[in-house]
Amino acid sequence: MLDRAIQQGLRSLFTRAARQLVSLGIGADALSWTGFAFGIAAAVCIAFSQFHAGLALLLASRLMDGLDGAVARATTPTDRGGFLDITLDFLFYAAIPLGFAFADPAANALPAAVLLASFIGTGSSFLAFAALAAQRGLQDSALPGKSFYFLGGLTEATETITAFALMCLFPAWFPVIAGIFAGLCAITTVTRLVWGWQRLR
Repeated sequence: MLDRAIQQGLRSLFTRAARQLVSLGIGADALSWTGFAFGIAAAVCIAFSQFHAGLALLLASRLMDGLDGAVARATTPTDRGGFLDITLDFLFYAAIPLGFAFADPAANALPAAVLLASFIGTGSSFLAFAALAAQRGLQDSALPGKSFYFLGGLTEATETITAFALMCLFPAWFPVIAGIFAGLCAITTVTRLVWGWQRLR
């Protein structure tokens, strides 16, 4: 829901940073892999109840995720890079709830499983529409320059990172935060199904 506003607000800052990275010979794929490594490290820290370290690594991961796209746009975006970016993003999103499940299986395993199931709904609806939109040549005018059509919703990357940050700051509340966010993800899935069904008619 907030991704478009956040990305537009940060675009000039990321563009300037991307120019510096390109001048240093740092490519978009390297940033994608670095961000993924930070994300997995965050999940490992969370699994060992090092929640503040996990939060710092989580935020560093998402910074890399923002920069890789900016560097790609400053050079030559590729389908391979777009594929790598979205695949690593979804693996990261799955790793964080799994980390909380390891940290306290008795309290967190079921809420984490429910949250991961809700991610299947948001992720599959997002990717399925993107694939079919590409076949039809549909363009996302709200987020130009992306590798594929970004179907919005109530829970996008910004909301997901916010929920993850709250979980790290208040780990005892993970079951509650996960349950609420899973419900919001369910709403996103339903709205995407309805919108996609109508758009592809």
